[in-house]
Amino acid sequence: MHKWNLSPTEAIALQKQLQNQVKLEPLAQEIQYIGGADISFNRGENTVYAGIVVLSLPDLKVVEQALMVDTITFPYIPGLLSFRETPTLLKVWDKLNLKPDVLVLDGHGIAHSRRLGVASHFGLWIDKPTIGCAKKIFVGTHEELGLAKGSVAYMHDKGEVIGAAVRTRKKVKPVYISAGHKITLNDALQLMEKCHGKYRIPEPTRQAHLVVNELRRGDIKV
Repeated sequence: MHKWNLSPTEAIALQKQLQNQVKLEPLAQEIQYIGGADISFNRGENTVYAGIVVLSLPDLKVVEQALMVDTITFPYIPGLLSFRETPTLLKVWDKLNLKPDVLVLDGHGIAHSRRLGVASHFGLWIDKPTIGCAKKIFVGTHEELGLAKGSVAYMHDKGEVIGAAVRTRKKVKPVYISAGHKITLNDALQLMEKCHGKYRIPEPTRQAHLVVNELRRGDIKV
């Protein structure tokens, strides 16, 4: 869609263009496979460890994974995470034999100041449904969230509903779910509810996080 060697100013301008291409639409098919994507790195280094794990539904069993060690050049700038992570994750995506029906990324979708977080940007590239599942809020606010597992509070920014805070376990910190591309927020929430396990982080991105950290520690090789 575009080149990646952009300055931060050029990247921001590009986000403003691409946000109009994001589609928020109901899922067109039943989801059999869901993927989780994550990246890990050592602070101060340009080496990144990236992975995508594919799980079957409804049993949430890992059926495939792809990993990569890569070097990145784009600096860490809040709001421009996708320009730092997406090029490597696209390489990992290409290594998968089984492409998931939906991909969940550790980051935001439209819950972003320019409505183009890493999940939305990645979704535009692969032309598949994507979901953002973040551990911290980036923009927007939400009402008080109930303490019970499954509690939901919608996130608002500039008069728009941009995502939802979700309590995946009783009394733990919420995760922040937003539509990335080719999915609605309601569909994303219903699908992510099927991915709640024993931990705060839903299984797709939790499994990706685990395997990527194994790679970073040298416990597994690629």
